[in-house]
Amino acid sequence: ALGLYTVNAVYGDTITMPCRLEVPDGLMFGKWKYEMPNGSPVFIAFRSSTKKNVQYDDVPDYKDRLSLSENYTLSIRDARISDEKRFVCMLVTEDDVSEEPTIVKVFKQPSQPEILHQAEFLETEKLQMLGECVARDSYPEGNVTWYKNGRVLQPVEEVVVINLQKIVDKSTGLFTMTSSLQYMPTKEDANAKFSCIVTYYGPSGQKTLQSEPVVFDVHYPTEKVTIQVLSQSVTIKEGDNITLKCSGNGNPPPQEFLFYIPGETEGIRSSDTYTMTDVKRNATGEYKCSLTDKSMMDSTTITVHYLDLQLTPSGEVTKQIGEALPVSCTISSSRNATVFWIKDNTRMQTSPSFSSLQYQDAGNYICETALQEVEGLTKRKTLKLIVEGKPQIKMTKKTNTNKMSKTIVCHVEGFPKPAVQWTVTGSGSIINKAKETKYVNGKFSSKIVIAPEENVTLTCIAENQLERTVTSLNVSAISIPEYDEPEDRSDDNSEKVNDQAKLIVGIVVGLLLAALVAGVVYWLYVKKSKTASKHVDKDLGNIEENKKLEENNHKSET
Repeated sequence: ALGLYTVNAVYGDTITMPCRLEVPDGLMFGKWKYEMPNGSPVFIAFRSSTKKNVQYDDVPDYKDRLSLSENYTLSIRDARISDEKRFVCMLVTEDDVSEEPTIVKVFKQPSQPEILHQAEFLETEKLQMLGECVARDSYPEGNVTWYKNGRVLQPVEEVVVINLQKIVDKSTGLFTMTSSLQYMPTKEDANAKFSCIVTYYGPSGQKTLQSEPVVFDVHYPTEKVTIQVLSQSVTIKEGDNITLKCSGNGNPPPQEFLFYIPGETEGIRSSDTYTMTDVKRNATGEYKCSLTDKSMMDSTTITVHYLDLQLTPSGEVTKQIGEALPVSCTISSSRNATVFWIKDNTRMQTSPSFSSLQYQDAGNYICETALQEVEGLTKRKTLKLIVEGKPQIKMTKKTNTNKMSKTIVCHVEGFPKPAVQWTVTGSGSIINKAKETKYVNGKFSSKIVIAPEENVTLTCIAENQLERTVTSLNVSAISIPEYDEPEDRSDDNSEKVNDQAKLIVGIVVGLLLAALVAGVVYWLYVKKSKTASKHVDKDLGNIEENKKLEENNHKSET
């Protein structure tokens, strides 16, 4: 058939064979035939050139499958393997018969190969059936090749054994290729990908189809055991739970182990994990695990960190002002710990030390310690220090700048906070219009503003659970200016300065008074005649008006 015209067709498609002869003059008809293997012809189609009619011979294989066109091109529908023949186009005149043969080749792509009858698992050092690669309905027959991780598997005696079978379906003429693979795996074949490729021929040449890769479970014995600590943090502290996990590198892995705990002579049989809850510092030590036959063993060391804190004194402590109070915070830990103090939510720079307690020393103290390397390991204890003291009073007075009122201040110290009451000596009247400053570090002030028309004596009473303290102060009439020392005394130097200032002020006031004596006497005479019946209580009632006058005068001066 070398040099003959060939038509390549795909199985199931339509075969189209043109008649490759020039139509001669005087053509009577054209015919198509095919040749049997023994060379005898079988006519299948006839077309007259004059009557334009087409006749198809009664050939069962081609019933209802043929079509002959006006140019004598023969088409065969639904190509089959049996259509692979030598077909001949014949053009007949009165004087001659011309023939031109055509060879038909039919191709069928196989189904995608698949690995069937796969082994459930593979065992090392054992030759066993891995599976069969099957590719069906191919024409012509194809070839099958096995691959591992993309590399061709070549036959090796007692290690790689490959057998290929090709079976033809007599009704269709299609081939099914089955290649079996026997394989002896190693430990390194775990997770290896096995696949097969079928090589076949199509109308355009050689092609391939590949199966889906398959990974097999490879069983091999344990060669090493490993123990590890399962923990949410890197370090372990008292109160934590410890879970030990023992594992073997075999497949399948061992399901039972022996765990050896510090202080225990015999191993504890368990699954691959062993848990200890609420561990203490004495759990520190070496832990081991082995296979149940004690053939292999591994160990690890565990340190259980601890932190103890002792605060002396602690809790609520009440002391008197001026007393001494030694405080100690003692730490015991598995590693160096950091210690710091907090007072009333503010971190202190140094540890507290009290040789003579003051009111400002009172508060909530916290001694806190932590192991920085151990997450969550902190301890703290508290000391609530209460500093008590009996009420102490200092009174001051001052004529306001508007000359219309005087401010009397009662400076009070003590804890618990004393209650303050003002009275007018002699009349016993209680003054209810006092204003208090904020109570800070055991100190506060109570202030009243008055405009007395005659000399009075005011009494400040401070009382708490420890004692009742009473102090009185003489206050001149509003017409007589008074200048007292500053309300705050910080040290001895300020007292000296205040004494000097008081002396200077006294001299100046004396000179002014001497110059104004005549005018003052006359003013008092007139005033007294009009308001002889008035008293201090009424003056207190006019404080708000005096304040307004003072504010207006101050604005005018400004």
